[in-house]
Amino acid sequence: MTRPADLYCVMGNPVEHSRSPWIHARFAELTGQRLVYERRLVPLDGFAQALRDFAAAGGRGCNITVPFKLEAAQAAAQRSERVQLAGAANTLSFIDGAIHADNTDGLGLVADLQRNAGCTLAGRDVLLVGAGGAAAGALGPLLAAGPRRVVVANRTLARAQALVQAHAALAALQKTELLAQSPQALEDDFDLIINASASSLAGAAVPVGAQVLRAGSLAYDMMYGSAAQGFLGWARQHGANARDGLGMLVEQAAEAFQIWRGVRPPSAQVLAELQALLAAPAAH
Repeated sequence: MTRPADLYCVMGNPVEHSRSPWIHARFAELTGQRLVYERRLVPLDGFAQALRDFAAAGGRGCNITVPFKLEAAQAAAQRSERVQLAGAANTLSFIDGAIHADNTDGLGLVADLQRNAGCTLAGRDVLLVGAGGAAAGALGPLLAAGPRRVVVANRTLARAQALVQAHAALAALQKTELLAQSPQALEDDFDLIINASASSLAGAAVPVGAQVLRAGSLAYDMMYGSAAQGFLGWARQHGANARDGLGMLVEQAAEAFQIWRGVRPPSAQVLAELQALLAAPAAH
C-alpha cells in the first residue's frame, strides 16, 4: 500500500492570495518529493487551535504569514537562533509531537536582493519600514549582509526601538549603524527602502515620504502582485527603481522546503516560471 503524501500548508489571514501552494508543488515536482501543500485560512483568534488541528491531521510543516508570525514563535517548543533574535517565525516543522520554529523571511529577502535583483547590501544605507513580524524576520539577515546604516521606521516608535534593541549586538558586530525613527521624522535618503509594513496589504497610503528616495534608490515591497502596485507606482513616480516581493516569496519558500525535505529546490527557475505565469493574460 502506498504511503500518503506528506501534508504541508500555509496559514494566515488573509491567505487566499498566497502563491505558496503553487511554489511548493513545483518544488516537489522538480525534486521528486511527494507532498500535498494547502492554504488554511485561520481565524484571527484561532491560531493555536489551527496548529492543533493541523498536527492532528498528520501535518509535517507549515509556513506562517500575516498576522501570526509572532504567535508562531511563541507556540514552538524549539526555536532557531533566527527566531530567538526576531521573536517571529514563518516556518514550523512538526517533529515527534513537538513544534520546531525557524524564520526564512530574511534569508529569502537577502537572496532575492543580492542574487536576483543584483543589489549589493554591503556599505549601503537601508530603510526598513515596519516593525512587525515581517520586519523582525528580515532585520538579522539584512544586518549580516553588512550595510553601512539601517533605520527602522514604524508608526509606533516603541516597537521599532524594541526591534533595534534586540539586534543591537549584531549591528555592533557588523559595525552597522542601527537606529529607530518614526516615519514623519525621516529626513535622510537611502539606497534601499524596504516596505515590511502592512500598508500594501491594507491598501493604505505609502507610510513614508518621497524624501527617503534618492536617484537610483531601490524601493522594495515585501508584498507582491496587485497589493504592491501602489507602493511600486509611488517609487517609480519619484524616479526610484521598484521591485515587489515575489522573489522573496520564492526564496524563503526554498529555504523552508530545504528545512522540511533536506533538498534544495531550483528557486531561480521557479521564480522565472511564476513571473511568466503571472504575466500571462489568463492570470488576471
